[in-house]
Amino acid sequence: MIRTVAVIGSGYMGGGIAQVLALAGASVRLADISEEIAARNLARIISEAAQFEAEGLFPDGAAATIERNVVAAESIEAAVGGVDFVEEAVPEILAVKHETLARISAAADATTIIGSNTSTISINALAEAVVAPERFVGIHFSNPAPFIPGVELIPHELTDASILPPVEELLEAAGKSSARITDSTGFVLNRLQYALFHEATQLVEEGVATPEDIDTIVRTTFGFRLPFFGPFLIADMAGLDVYSFCYTSLQTRFDERFATPKILSDLVDAGRLGTKTGGGFIDIAADRTPELVAYRNRAYVKMQQLLDELGPAPTA
Repeated sequence: MIRTVAVIGSGYMGGGIAQVLALAGASVRLADISEEIAARNLARIISEAAQFEAEGLFPDGAAATIERNVVAAESIEAAVGGVDFVEEAVPEILAVKHETLARISAAADATTIIGSNTSTISINALAEAVVAPERFVGIHFSNPAPFIPGVELIPHELTDASILPPVEELLEAAGKSSARITDSTGFVLNRLQYALFHEATQLVEEGVATPEDIDTIVRTTFGFRLPFFGPFLIADMAGLDVYSFCYTSLQTRFDERFATPKILSDLVDAGRLGTKTGGGFIDIAADRTPELVAYRNRAYVKMQQLLDELGPAPTA
């Protein structure tokens, strides 16, 4: 069980991760390039926690818990000595991460699990700097760490599988939902996120729509579904044959850019068209489709009620 933690990098992401782990009951040492910076950022995250607590975003007593459970360390080496787990959260620059991970792994105990919060850099590439890389794994929190529940867990080719359950247990205690994925540059989150952003910028450059109108369309159409269903279940519910037809239409203008994925064609050819046939990408018994549709309808109504309550984002 992970009880003692060091977070290396006390900025926005590292500070947020320290808050999350401290609120989960871990004893956290926060380090940066100097003790002064770590102490300043510790004061910031305590003050921030008090504000979140006052706004009802953190539970009662959260600021006191963070103040009790987090200390500023005088150095990276002082932070990592004797802890169960280290999370690196320094800037997304390979050379900086290599230098930091080398220092962490040289000073940490042999049994200490080491994670990196990298958002795009291959874990295999980062592992080159780690002493005893079998204890190293990517652990990618999203911004803002206290409020986004998902975490990508990315072992590399030498990661010892036995280190993953303790990390998953820690994340679960912190209220996070983790998913194990294979190491690949950009992982899942950012490959999808940047693919969407790339297509959005293409639409603006082509004069199809303004950034404001694209944001409106995304928020109020397919983006409206995403808190409840991922892309594969959405496709299954729409019908994979429908998706196949839509790809054919898109190809009349964009050719290979929207080539029909082979995995989709194979399912359609096999008669696996989604929920209407008992499964497509995801197996769902056909007799549960009415229940799924009813859940979908309730979810969308509740989402709209929440949006109406919150009002529009303050962008004007």
